[in-house]
Amino acid sequence: MCHSLYVLTGPTAVGKTALALEWAEANGAEIVSCDASLFYRGMDIGTAKPTVAERARVPHHLIDVCAVGERMDVARYVESARKVCADIVSRGRRVLVTGGSGFYLKAFFGPVADDIAIPEALRAEVVEVERVAGLAGLVGRLQELNPGAEALAGVDLANPRRVARALERCLATGRTAAALAEEFYAKPGAFAGWEARAVVLTRADGELRGRIAGRVKAMLAAGLVDEVRRLRVEGLEGNPSAASAIGYRETLAVLRGELAEARLAEEIEGNTWRLVRKQKTWFRTQLPPGGFRVLEAAGARAADLF
Repeated sequence: MCHSLYVLTGPTAVGKTALALEWAEANGAEIVSCDASLFYRGMDIGTAKPTVAERARVPHHLIDVCAVGERMDVARYVESARKVCADIVSRGRRVLVTGGSGFYLKAFFGPVADDIAIPEALRAEVVEVERVAGLAGLVGRLQELNPGAEALAGVDLANPRRVARALERCLATGRTAAALAEEFYAKPGAFAGWEARAVVLTRADGELRGRIAGRVKAMLAAGLVDEVRRLRVEGLEGNPSAASAIGYRETLAVLRGELAEARLAEEIEGNTWRLVRKQKTWFRTQLPPGGFRVLEAAGARAADLF
């Protein structure tokens, strides 16, 4: 039996939460989060996490599932999401996936994690390349294994973690990144057999910038600095994914004396806008062609979604 997944996504601050709640209430749905920062307990203010009152209106899943010092990865997320979605439909409810974290969102449309084993010695070799020569050294080594101008078109060469992972896989298998990608995307995803219907919300740049500024102002007024100070004690800095989340990394810099507090709002706003631009590119290039509809968020109603 084919089940449906309803996916509502879009960049940070576009207005997903209000529309998701309205649609879920009207359509007997439960919300499954695909926002990487919402996994962590205590990361509330800086993530604009749905409030207790909002979660009382509609059941939410995969929020507050980890301690802030505990790492979440996509394999664990996929396993949890499959169980949650199966449970929701078994009770005659609909599934509404919402959030803007592309890597986790992609799990609903295709494979996201491979099963290539990386020997520890090889992993250490790649770490040493990065230590000695930095990102440029990683890219150079990867290019040696993948000659040709378009050979690495699918790799984010500005992201050291992505480049390192690609290099590990090429070295472990003796194959090119393009060949590995072709083989990977031929595999069925975790939600093969489900029908995914997706809507990407959008807004004009000026309006989004204004909403981001308003959100940052509200976060700081609500006590973001105190929240991060408390989370440091709970192990925030031991979890690179959580500590690098926008709002948290800038506040940590203030608490370490690396950034003047007077510049905190400006830094968070600037980094949020850079994230929004990346998200827009991701939605345009990584979601299945023809598999989603773009909807202007301003004035949109729940009835307009699916």
